[in-house]
Amino acid sequence: MALLSNNSAFPVSEFLLICFPNYQSWQHWLSLPLSLLFLLAMGANTILLITILLETSLHEPLYYLLSLLSLLDIVLCLTVTPKVLAIFWFDLRSISFSACFLQMFIMNSFLPMESCTFMVMAYDRYVAICHPLRYPSIITDQFVAKASVFIVARNALLTAPIPILTAQLHYRGKNVIENCICANLSVSRLSSDNFTLNRIYQFVAGWTLLGSDFILIFLSYTFILRAVLRFKSEGAAVKALSTCVSHFILIFFFSTILLVIVLTNVARKRVPMDILILLNVLHHLIPPALNPIVYGVRTQQIKQGIQKLLQRGM
Repeated sequence: MALLSNNSAFPVSEFLLICFPNYQSWQHWLSLPLSLLFLLAMGANTILLITILLETSLHEPLYYLLSLLSLLDIVLCLTVTPKVLAIFWFDLRSISFSACFLQMFIMNSFLPMESCTFMVMAYDRYVAICHPLRYPSIITDQFVAKASVFIVARNALLTAPIPILTAQLHYRGKNVIENCICANLSVSRLSSDNFTLNRIYQFVAGWTLLGSDFILIFLSYTFILRAVLRFKSEGAAVKALSTCVSHFILIFFFSTILLVIVLTNVARKRVPMDILILLNVLHHLIPPALNPIVYGVRTQQIKQGIQKLLQRGM
């Protein structure tokens, strides 16, 4: 498909995704680890969901929240990775106007949904350790249902203006996105309009949503640590902290990659664009691939549930 001329007056009806514009010769090699990560993420999250669904001992609020996290990871993987692999393997670079902005909406809303889920899980651990006697009355199935509605509604509503504002811009002539995904700024730069409002809203919304979540997570663990230090029995303190380790590892994966992306975007002129593109793709693959593995390895109930599931299948 021929690229549209930059001086063309025709409105754009589709975009072309150009992954790694400076290193297209090694895209096929990169597709191998990406496809393996994709299969790992989809397989591990699917097994975790089936295990929690079939194993009655896992029908508890914390595991329901973990199921929500797995669902978010699966949707994110399916939104980004198949299209990236289609570009690498079959050179299918075109993406329709509506599909591009749908992908943009899912990416912008589901990432803060994940951080919000981590925040609710941190609150779960705070109640379990700091108020153990009240835990059954506070963290109930009804609480999880309300928290899930809040997670989805808050982030979907507050991030929806990002693709809406971008879709309202006028696109004439330029249709080549120098990215593997329909990132907001990558698409907005193709417009002949001023997209300052779009950029400011994304910055404010992103930092408000993610920032508030991480502040509340930090406060939760501050209270947890303070409570644990008051335990007279050393064994009780270790046991209490061990219930938080898996959750803390997941937050570390999520926040580390996010921090790298932020820092590299700040130093955009010093960091090659291809590195930024690769980091954006990996951020939608590495946490989803590792999250279920961490909980599966470190949580005895899940490990036993997976073993039962495998024994049923034999």
